[in-house]
Amino acid sequence: MTIRKSNTYLSLVNSYLIDSPQPSSINYWYNLGSLLGLCLVIQIASGIFLTMHYSTHISLAFDSIEHIMRDVNAGWLIRYIHANGASFFFICMYIHIGKAIYYGSYKSPRILVWTIGVIIFIVTMATAFLGYCLVYGQMSLWGATVITNLLSAIPFIGNDIVPFIWGGFSVGNPTINRFFALHYLMPFVLAALVLMHLMALHIHGSTNPIGITGNIDRLPMHNYFIFKDLVTVFVFIIIFSLFVFFSPNTLGHSDNYIPANPLVTPASIVPEWYLLPFYAILRSIPSKLGGVIAMFGAILILLSLPYTDKSIIRGNAFKLLSKLSFYLFIFNFILLGNLGQLHVEVPFIALGQFATIFYFAYFIIIVPFISSIENILFYIGNYNK
Repeated sequence: MTIRKSNTYLSLVNSYLIDSPQPSSINYWYNLGSLLGLCLVIQIASGIFLTMHYSTHISLAFDSIEHIMRDVNAGWLIRYIHANGASFFFICMYIHIGKAIYYGSYKSPRILVWTIGVIIFIVTMATAFLGYCLVYGQMSLWGATVITNLLSAIPFIGNDIVPFIWGGFSVGNPTINRFFALHYLMPFVLAALVLMHLMALHIHGSTNPIGITGNIDRLPMHNYFIFKDLVTVFVFIIIFSLFVFFSPNTLGHSDNYIPANPLVTPASIVPEWYLLPFYAILRSIPSKLGGVIAMFGAILILLSLPYTDKSIIRGNAFKLLSKLSFYLFIFNFILLGNLGQLHVEVPFIALGQFATIFYFAYFIIIVPFISSIENILFYIGNYNK
């Protein structure tokens, strides 16, 4: 027996990265998991270096970012890697979630994997929001003000929670100190959640695009799948480098390069692009409390999929109606993202409300209805044979 199998610690690495049996039919969409792990490492590493030069005082926060960009050796590179890394993190995460929905990766016996994944998604959004506020540009200040103010909609305790988070009566020095402390801590919480995600996945292994059991034909993780992951890692690094070196500000908002001024309100207050679909859902509800519930509900409703999907066949590879509804859902999600950055005016108000209704209807009505119809068609087809 080799040392990698007999040693206590190496055997653990071996069971996850070398001998781990994977379905031979999994495609490149399954590589997003390794890319997300790479993104997390990039964000933690670049973030640690940024903290060495960042100041949490509101009078110095924006200037300390400029100091990093102009005076620190390769500071511009570290800052652009961290800023664009957040966007690429969410690009990979949204594709990863889309893949899981398309291939039915949330179905039993992988409900725990899906649940931990949704928690990772929520924690990542919170971490990104806190980090965006630390720049203390115009959009950082007003974004922090608007989003934290949403908690005032909570009945009875909302008006007490907001000043508690602020540490005063507006976003100020205590707020930035608290956001910085949490932003530094939460990536390590994310790393722990990722390990839990992998442990839960390891119990039953990955799904496959076909939707039937992959136990019949499996290959070890190394060297076929490790090499396959490296292909997408190199593609990711190339695209990521193009943004970092040639177009570093494309995914950011121009107003955040203006120092924060609490006396001047920006023409339109929008969060980063990866939060826009949920911001559009928030704005589509006239009631403040209703908007907050809808925004958080839009994320938490992902947890309902293992129970609302009644299909006896995993995934959408061979299901025409489910495939069509899935692509409509993706189009609707992109539409919500676009509406989130537009002014609240006709016709975008009504369009946002229709898109929000469709978003929730997909999980509550469309998925259970279509999956039930396809089950009936499946039984009829088998009976006629």
